[in-house]
Amino acid sequence: MSRRKGKSKPDGLRGDEWLSTYADTITLLLTFFILLYSFSSINEQKLAEIATSLQMVLTGKSGDTILEYNNENGDSPIVGIKDADTPIPEKMNSEMLEMYNKVNEFIDSNKLQNTVEVKEDDRGIILQLKESILYQSGKADLREDSEEVLDVIAELLKTFPNKVIVEGHTDNVPMHSAEFDTNWELSAIRSVNVVRYFVEVKKITAERLSAAGYGEYKPIAENSSEQGRTKNRRVNILIIASLKEDK
Repeated sequence: MSRRKGKSKPDGLRGDEWLSTYADTITLLLTFFILLYSFSSINEQKLAEIATSLQMVLTGKSGDTILEYNNENGDSPIVGIKDADTPIPEKMNSEMLEMYNKVNEFIDSNKLQNTVEVKEDDRGIILQLKESILYQSGKADLREDSEEVLDVIAELLKTFPNKVIVEGHTDNVPMHSAEFDTNWELSAIRSVNVVRYFVEVKKITAERLSAAGYGEYKPIAENSSEQGRTKNRRVNILIIASLKEDK
C-alpha cells in the first residue's frame, strides 16, 4: 500500500519582507546622523534643517538638498565648507590654533565672512582679500570704499604683537601700462600701499610690517579661465605665527 504524500506549502511571499529593507534604512539613517554629529556640534535649528532636507530627498520633493550650496545668492549650505563649525586644520600648533580661532571669531563678529577668507599655512594665518575689494583693475591706489575693510582688519592686527607681511598677487595677463611695466611692479606697489595705510593712517608700528610683491608667480588657481584669474588677483595679509625675532 502506497503512502500518502503530505501536502507541501506553496512557495510565496509572507507579506513582511519589507521589514528587512525598512530596518536597513533606519540603521543607515541612524549612522548618517551619528556621523554628522561627530563632524560638528549641531544646534537644534541646524538639526531641523537637516531633517527637513533629508525628508525631501527621501520623498522625492523638490527643495535644497543637504549639501547644496547656492553660489548665486551666497546662501550657506547646511553642511559644507562654509559652515561655522568647519573642522580646524589638524597640523596647527597651539600658537597657530589660538590665533586661527581668534581671527575667525573677529571676522565673524564683524560680518566680514564674504569679504575676507581666512587661511593658514606653515608661516601663520592669512587674511585673503580679492583684488576688486581694494583696487580698480590695473591700478595700485586703494579704493576709497576699501578703507572700511582695512580699518577693521587694522583693529584685528593691533590685538597681536606678531609681525605682518602684506603680499600682492596678480594673474598672468601681461601688464603694460603707463604706470607699471610688469605684474611684479603692480603687485609690489599694491602691497606697499596697504602697508602705508596701516602705518600712516591706522598707526600700526612700522617695524611690524613689510610688503612683498609676487606678481603672477604664486597662483592658487589656473590662469586659463577668468574664474581662475580672478582668484589669483588677491592680497594676502599674513600674520606670522612665530614671535621669535630673526637672527
